[in-house]
Amino acid sequence: MKKSLYKYGIAVATVSLLMTASLQSVSSAGDGTNGGPGKTNEPTFQGSGPWQVDNNTATVARACSASAATADTASCSALVLGMNTATGQSPFASTVGAAAGNGKNSPSPNDTFANNYYALSPAQIISAYNFPTTNSTGALPGTGKTIAIINAYDDPNIAADLATFNSQFGIPQLASCTITPTSGPCFQKVSETGGTSYPRYDQGWAMEISLDVEWAHAIAPGASILLIEATSNGWSDLMRSITYASSHSQYVSMSFGGPEGSIDKSYDSAFTNANVSYFASSGDTGLGAQYPSTSPKVISVGGTTLNLTSSGTISSETGWVSSGGGCSTYETATSSQAAYPTYAQVNCAGKRATPDVAANADPNTGGFVYNSNNYGGTTGWFTVGGTSLATPIWAARAANTGVVVNQAYIYGANSIRFNNIAQGGNSAGCLVGFSLSCGLGSWNN
Repeated sequence: MKKSLYKYGIAVATVSLLMTASLQSVSSAGDGTNGGPGKTNEPTFQGSGPWQVDNNTATVARACSASAATADTASCSALVLGMNTATGQSPFASTVGAAAGNGKNSPSPNDTFANNYYALSPAQIISAYNFPTTNSTGALPGTGKTIAIINAYDDPNIAADLATFNSQFGIPQLASCTITPTSGPCFQKVSETGGTSYPRYDQGWAMEISLDVEWAHAIAPGASILLIEATSNGWSDLMRSITYASSHSQYVSMSFGGPEGSIDKSYDSAFTNANVSYFASSGDTGLGAQYPSTSPKVISVGGTTLNLTSSGTISSETGWVSSGGGCSTYETATSSQAAYPTYAQVNCAGKRATPDVAANADPNTGGFVYNSNNYGGTTGWFTVGGTSLATPIWAARAANTGVVVNQAYIYGANSIRFNNIAQGGNSAGCLVGFSLSCGLGSWNN
């Protein structure tokens, strides 16, 4: 890991980010280009069952069905990578560490690059983005701050799964606690009203919870993690959760969204605390804006692809073809966004434009996630991507600044060194400056 190294002022690069982290991998061989071996385009996205395979023998399942998102409900943005289907076996057909080519899905952190299908470890993401491993005082990143994770339904195993994840990657453990200003870093799970009467279990949202909690802690191991479980994926329940987070945390991660509606502006009232930084996923279906990422009080997080060499080294970062983004129908751009020099090139005509920023989201090079709940017939290690991965990464990195990271901060003078991504992306493309696929780019310091 790298030592803390902050570079103040905006330094925007228009070339691809070069990195040296190596990927860990699972199951079956390939050529290692275009975001993963044998991948020349994106896998076909399916609901949480049945699985379907594209021509590159890759399967991707939406942890939460996209059809669940309506004017009244949200869907999570986690995408679970399936495995080699050449044998015709189930994507989840075998155990961790089994031989290559058997059709299994669970990746193992101990597998080698000789196999197919990849997952990135926390150390590799930290290295790829040059994230600091201490804060400005030499303490662990995020020390003294609380990151709230908003999700729907219950994950009954999250505390134990977080401990397994931490043990595997050498990340400090988080004791369970009631978070207070003097509690030190710890983990707390509450209902949408702050109680301990949790909602029902949901397989897809439990995968989302595992992803969000584990990766927020991995990037900011000194921060407390407050998991708030909404009673349902209905907007009223999610907004109650956000309201609770606004008075019990400084950074809020929301890896969910749904279609925009005229009622959205009334929901914006949940983001009332000017001392809290809010982050939301921009979606995983390409061009088209979704709420709450369109709220002008939220930082919208899009997706990128970390490209690989044949030896598994991360060589560059480009826009992800499925990154969500677009012009809002109902929300107006903040003065900070509208005044940004290249905002006009996306033709949103004064409307809110998303995403604001981006990070790795391509499920072909997703992150390791440990989930002991039954998902698709298996438990254990999974490779998970989507803007659901990018969002907690941004929220946790922001927690290490100790300042409010809002629209004025993102588009104004700040200490972020952006990797401005001008290649790839959704149908709007990534552009020099600002785009509806990559926003301003990824955080690279």
